[in-house]
Amino acid sequence: MPKLTETYVKKLPTVVNGTKKYWDSEIKGLVVFVGKRSKTWYFQKDVGGKTQRVLIGRYPTITAQTARQTALGFALEMSRGAGKHIQIGAPKLSDAMEVYLARPKLRSDVHKESVRTQFENHLKDWMGLPLDEITKSMAVERHRQLAKSPSTANHTLRYFRSVWNHARRVHDLPESPTNAIEWYEERPNGRVIEDLVEWKKRIDGLYNPIHGVFFELMLYTGLRKTEALTLEWKNVHEDRIHLPVTKNGRSFDLPIVQRHHEILAPVEGLSRKWVFPSPKAPSGHVQGPQRIEWSPHAHRRTFATVAMEAGILEEVVGRLLNHTPLNLTGQRYVRPSLNALRPAMQTTCDELDRRIGNQ
Repeated sequence: MPKLTETYVKKLPTVVNGTKKYWDSEIKGLVVFVGKRSKTWYFQKDVGGKTQRVLIGRYPTITAQTARQTALGFALEMSRGAGKHIQIGAPKLSDAMEVYLARPKLRSDVHKESVRTQFENHLKDWMGLPLDEITKSMAVERHRQLAKSPSTANHTLRYFRSVWNHARRVHDLPESPTNAIEWYEERPNGRVIEDLVEWKKRIDGLYNPIHGVFFELMLYTGLRKTEALTLEWKNVHEDRIHLPVTKNGRSFDLPIVQRHHEILAPVEGLSRKWVFPSPKAPSGHVQGPQRIEWSPHAHRRTFATVAMEAGILEEVVGRLLNHTPLNLTGQRYVRPSLNALRPAMQTTCDELDRRIGNQ
């Protein structure tokens, strides 16, 4: 092991992948981590059977001489039993993510799975890095690399920001490096299904009839894609569909009518649990239906559009879609019953039937 002098550390080359560690030959526990773009000083020692890593700072802002003096001070404090009071270094991104996802107040399992998937797909090479080694330039560059899908780029780095800010409550971290990002503008295409007769022919011709039932239920309820895919039979009642947790963090009951039971009839009995089962999927339910010309969200927009054109008030349509009302009265006081909303649902289903040509 070499002595970590100013000259030696200055000459250390950066690495292409991961992090390389160089330990000091004289001061036990002093180490410099060399990554793709930075060199960072740490002091590390086992205290009570647990490894504690203390952040000293970035080189060259923190010189070798300063780092050595600081490490000697930490060694002295730990030898006196005061090590437990020293600020432990930043956690790795993977650990910070797990702590964030374990929050009891986190909105839903769908959100947790989305965070985990985005990190594994787009931040995999960061997962083993301490948070304080992830820089602004790294965040900006990763956002740029994902620019082909602006929505994915924004969502991934905003999830990262949430994990960082949660870790910042406990650890001595600066502001999130995502502050340097210029977020992409995201514009939904706003597409609806114009020709419902053609739509009906398309779903009737799908290879997997379960997928056809999925799209039909989406059109006649306005449910979100994940809400429909993860629907369980125990939550389908005679008069309503119950969603235990939704995107806005609360449960929701959607009034249904006889037409909905007719739509679901072909998939009854296929599974005791899932409305849209898939034996090959690890989850047991369909993960992604066959792609057609209209996205699942276009079905939701079409439901809302047809409801409005059938004379349903915008406020009532919002309730059927489980949108959070903008005004205080709507958010905290108005709680319309299922029976009050059911006529609007019946009117919308009748209008959809008329446009499709169903008798």
